[in-house]
Amino acid sequence: MEKYYYKCFDCGKEYTAKEIENNLVYLCPACGLLQKNMPLRGVLLIKYDYKSIKKKHSAAELLNSVPGSIEHYNYLLPLKGAEDKIKGIKKSTPGIVSTAADCLKELESGDEKFLILDDTRNPTLSFKDRATSLVVLKAIQMGIKKIAAASTGNAGSSLAGICARVGIESVVFVPKNIPEAKRIQIQSYGAQVVVVEGDYDLAFDTCLEVSQLKGWYSRNTAYNPLTIEGKKTAAYDIFISTGGKIPDVIFIPVGDGVIIAGLYKGFSELKELGWIKKMPKLIAVQASGSDAVARYIKKGSFRYKPASSVADSICAGAPRNLLMAAESVLKTGGEAVRVTDKEIIAAQKTVAARYGILIEPSSAAAYAGYKKYFKTVRKEKKSLLLFTGNGLKDTSALLKWNTKVTPQKPDAIIKKYKR
Repeated sequence: MEKYYYKCFDCGKEYTAKEIENNLVYLCPACGLLQKNMPLRGVLLIKYDYKSIKKKHSAAELLNSVPGSIEHYNYLLPLKGAEDKIKGIKKSTPGIVSTAADCLKELESGDEKFLILDDTRNPTLSFKDRATSLVVLKAIQMGIKKIAAASTGNAGSSLAGICARVGIESVVFVPKNIPEAKRIQIQSYGAQVVVVEGDYDLAFDTCLEVSQLKGWYSRNTAYNPLTIEGKKTAAYDIFISTGGKIPDVIFIPVGDGVIIAGLYKGFSELKELGWIKKMPKLIAVQASGSDAVARYIKKGSFRYKPASSVADSICAGAPRNLLMAAESVLKTGGEAVRVTDKEIIAAQKTVAARYGILIEPSSAAAYAGYKKYFKTVRKEKKSLLLFTGNGLKDTSALLKWNTKVTPQKPDAIIKKYKR
């Protein structure tokens, strides 16, 4: 058997890596369907020869590796000849295939005690570097010189920054309401930025149409199977960092649904290999103004509704990986939790003041979801929250709860403090 192959999430049909990669195929050739303002059908998953892996590798081997370094488990990644490829690129461009090695922390205050996976210190300050690193490595392997993506900000800055490190051109399609700090970050890395008059869903569709016309490699989330594969590395880092004692419940901010699907895939592989005994419950946290996954889980059907939230990173009216995200929740016995923008901003403020970590609204949603979930569930479970983006990526959100400071003359300041 080949090192890996592709399998359709919907119809189950299997394809060789050569069939998919040599022809730049993204969705299942048999049932793949790309429609505007609709979840993708025929999303491809990458599968491995798990029996062979189990014979050659062990849980102890993985546990002795360093979090954030994918070369330590390249046998579970879709890169042929990965060892030399990753080592060579890592040596010449540090950070491209790494996340923060000490990304797992335990936070405690009062009656709160939980773990966090802190991806706010990754190369471009977000979780999206996990997916981009793998996409860019594949592009290098295939001799691709230009990559495009649609983004609300983080995936775009991730693509722009990592492409800049390796000399690949990037084109990023963003919605008109992208936070200014994220747009500037993308442009600063030298990417071509295309601002679409519309929301993220329209930017996604426009990006794919232009990419197909120009023959550019697409990093669009879920559409490119490697985005799911890259994000599953978080499950491995959690496994390594906890010494195999993974948490019972994980709170994940959900927009397009690729992060939660990636985590589910990573933990599923660890379970299939026999390296963990049970799956953690995956809690999908959504903004109340962008809750398509939560609605689907409750009703079993999807109806497009424009999304709006202060948490732009999880703002998606048509989550492209909705079906896989819903399965990730249901098969782990998890839940979907909705939080309001008011709760998200309050959570951002609390995490900054209580724990000294500045996170963007989508990450704050995970904390808000944690607080809401445990209003009805006893806190006897070991919990982990995903902090997926740095707070400085969206300064407009910080302005909502930080008062403006006005200059004062020195004499007035001294007089004030003499009282």
